[in-house]
Amino acid sequence: MVVTAATGAFFPVANPPPESGGAKPSGKVGGSLPGSIDARGLNAKKPAFGSLQAKANAQAPPKVNGTKVGVMDGLKTDDEVYSSPPPRTFANQLPDWSMLLAAITTIFLAAEKQWMMLDWKPKRPDMLVDPFGLGKIVQDGLVFRQNFSIRSYEIGADRTASIETMMNHLQETALNHVKCAGLMHGGFGSTPEMSKRNLIWVVTKMQVVVDRYPTWGDVVQVDTWVAASGKNGMRRDWLVRDSSTGHVLMRASSLWVMMNKETRRLSKIPEEARAEIEDYFVDSPPVIDDDSRKLPKLDETTADYIRTGLTPRWSDLDVNQHVNNVKYIGWILESAPMQILEGCELAAMTLEYRRECRRDSVLQSLTSVLDKGVGDLDDIGNVQCQHLLRLENGGEVVKGRTEWRPKRSINGIGSIDGFPAESF
Repeated sequence: MVVTAATGAFFPVANPPPESGGAKPSGKVGGSLPGSIDARGLNAKKPAFGSLQAKANAQAPPKVNGTKVGVMDGLKTDDEVYSSPPPRTFANQLPDWSMLLAAITTIFLAAEKQWMMLDWKPKRPDMLVDPFGLGKIVQDGLVFRQNFSIRSYEIGADRTASIETMMNHLQETALNHVKCAGLMHGGFGSTPEMSKRNLIWVVTKMQVVVDRYPTWGDVVQVDTWVAASGKNGMRRDWLVRDSSTGHVLMRASSLWVMMNKETRRLSKIPEEARAEIEDYFVDSPPVIDDDSRKLPKLDETTADYIRTGLTPRWSDLDVNQHVNNVKYIGWILESAPMQILEGCELAAMTLEYRRECRRDSVLQSLTSVLDKGVGDLDDIGNVQCQHLLRLENGGEVVKGRTEWRPKRSINGIGSIDGFPAESF
């Protein structure tokens, strides 16, 4: 309606043409409707002011010697007065500025109301962080930094970010580091020289220490960098902090080697590929001391818990057509006892990757609890577990050790920020 009014103000509607010859209407419209009824079936009455004006100006013509004499030249009948348009002058062709001003005011008030209803103003300083940014390279081009906002679908049953969420953030920063450095060229983080030789990076060992898990809405800052590891390996470290306080939440260190994508065999680092990445190596010790303790043998005779029939889904595969290393963590925890999962949180883990898992693999998850005091949740303390993920034919995929501590209470039990959990 506002647009119509504004349009009418700028473009006045033309007046209908006058009746030719001053003749009265025929009394019908379209040959079927009376002249006093319009096309919508409503009585079309003539404006009263037009009729009154015509009658007020009209006088009975006097007779002179029996002949009618008009006292006013140019006097017209009622119908002729009504159908004649007003004179078209420059003044009445100008737009109605009052209507235009009203239209602009209405639009402005409507826009202001919508803005107040949307209320896009940030409530907290950490909401100003762009969670979709690819991060940036800092500290003389050697460290890559990226922020992540913990989403509602990234938290677990205890209302904190799951270990899989945190590991996915580590992997994302590693890939974005390679991308921002201009080294990504096909594959999963492969450099141009690696792509020429069908080489990809694969992880052989991962160590993680978690001091505290972030919660929904927290923004974490992840720093990552790389260093040399022997002659044919690379080490990548991560440091995760709370972006608002700077407190360290998590540390991780990993070892990587190259593998031929076609033959699936490990490869030495070509000199051309080494020349691409060695300028980014940091000469610093790992953020976690290497856990060189040998993992004891674990099989169905020594395991306390066994989960069988685990199969990869299509969504578990990465672009190199093997199962992403983060997926192994979820499978390992499938055989962990429920008492530990409910009463404890993962404090540290060491994983050794032995072989890759393909789409048609069928896996078994085995867990042995090194500390047997998990029967009573009231007395549960720090617990260590040993894990093995293997193929059904016995081939080892991942061996690991996990350390658990009693779970911390967050916002009370059974509520999220004051709302009962049952309401969601």
